[in-house]
Amino acid sequence: MSYPATERVPTRSELLETELETLYRVSHVLNRSLDPNETVKDVLKILHQQGGMQRGMVTLLDPESGELLLNAIYCEREDVKPEPVRYRPGEGIIGAILSHDRTVVVRRIADEPRFLDRLGLYDLELPFIGVPIHIGPGEPVGVVAAQPKIAADELLGEWSRFMEMVANLIAQSLRLSRQVEKEKQDLTQERDRLRRTVRGNYGFDNMVGHTQVMRLVFDQVRQVAKWNTTVLIRGESGTGKELIANAIHYNSPRANGPFVKLNCAALPDNLLESELFGHEKGAFTGAASQRKGRFEQADGGTLFLDEIGEISATFQAKLLRVLQEGEFERVGGTRTLKVDVRIIAATNRNLEREVEEEKFREDLYYRLNVMPIQMPPLRDRIEDVPQLSRHLVEKIGKSQGRPLLISDSAVRMLMRHNWPGNVRELENTLERAAVMSPEGEIDGDTVVLTGLEEKILGGARPAVAPTVDLDDPEMDERERVIAALEQAGWVQAKAARLLNMTPRQIAYRIQTLNIKVRKI
Repeated sequence: MSYPATERVPTRSELLETELETLYRVSHVLNRSLDPNETVKDVLKILHQQGGMQRGMVTLLDPESGELLLNAIYCEREDVKPEPVRYRPGEGIIGAILSHDRTVVVRRIADEPRFLDRLGLYDLELPFIGVPIHIGPGEPVGVVAAQPKIAADELLGEWSRFMEMVANLIAQSLRLSRQVEKEKQDLTQERDRLRRTVRGNYGFDNMVGHTQVMRLVFDQVRQVAKWNTTVLIRGESGTGKELIANAIHYNSPRANGPFVKLNCAALPDNLLESELFGHEKGAFTGAASQRKGRFEQADGGTLFLDEIGEISATFQAKLLRVLQEGEFERVGGTRTLKVDVRIIAATNRNLEREVEEEKFREDLYYRLNVMPIQMPPLRDRIEDVPQLSRHLVEKIGKSQGRPLLISDSAVRMLMRHNWPGNVRELENTLERAAVMSPEGEIDGDTVVLTGLEEKILGGARPAVAPTVDLDDPEMDERERVIAALEQAGWVQAKAARLLNMTPRQIAYRIQTLNIKVRKI
């Protein structure tokens, strides 16, 4: 079917004015969205209605198949119902434009042997202009094509330049769209990688300890992680309460949500209220803008309130309302906000005694103490020191960017300390020892340099004394003498009998090995 060309030929000034107006409208449409599926058809509509270029078509390269896929067409004829069309490189006039990477202008499309007319769309008596689309140097990524309204050979060059400008605008939009999509994919991959890393760091397999008390803790963590139950982690400072909170969150259904932390002991009441609930602009001096609090930040995730036993009685009442209702107002605000937050709290205080002394609200205590988890001190699980030490040494080695090992003699010395500072003290001791180990191996002599031996000799013995084989061939002489003295309660005569020595011999060993005698 042909379309009669009844339009008059425009003057060059009229054509230029029309093209400028059309390019402006095309750029406006392309800026509206980064999705080419939403914008390209509107571009073809503008070309049809405003720019004098009808029956437009855009095909884009499918990177998987290497074929051109029909992305959009525009035609006012209702009888044209295009089906999915593909062009292989070099196939038909569209495929030839892609393969040869140059603009093709045909004076009369009926005379073009490469024209396949798969769409049944074009006027065979009118010209045809097809332009490759580039988003960078190298191969083109698509083709935009259309027919002028009228046959005017003298304007074909002008129309082809105009279509090339349209192709450039489409290319810029595609380039930006693909760049944003790539950045989005990169961010998604990075997010997923970080999530995998975090989950790996806080996975159940990385929780260290094989003693009965720690196995109980791990079993509790595995069970409570499945639910939204409020958890109260109890234990001395340095026992790893925050690590347990991390493990619960990152192994729970809320793992993809935020994990927000706040140390309640670090802030006075007025700042604590602002930190937890947020504030409105102008709520107090210095509140230059609205700010979301930790509860809002943790919506859909978990809020970890460390040192919960340190908050004042006044603030306890405010916190209780949020825990009961999930509702609060920002400081200086009147609008009630509702959040979905799981609470994990931690404390080293004896809350039961604090409740009896009316220092801690009983109703808040029961609201927090739904699922208590007691973290044992390190002195109650001395048998975990070897495994824990090697885990920490590996962690320190990664932070220092080198392989780091710890010898059995060093581990045996670590097991003789009662660790009042718990795991945190152990990690600090190992880090000091690592600094003083240029060869990458922490041995007994290096541990002595950290000052640990003076603490061992001056402090109390571990609650669980490790059993030491005095005939262990891997023990050096200094370790063997110290182990015998400890088993003998630092009575030199008893230690001498354990080592099949005379009291004079062991006294000599103590002096030459520079062993500081412990007074019991």
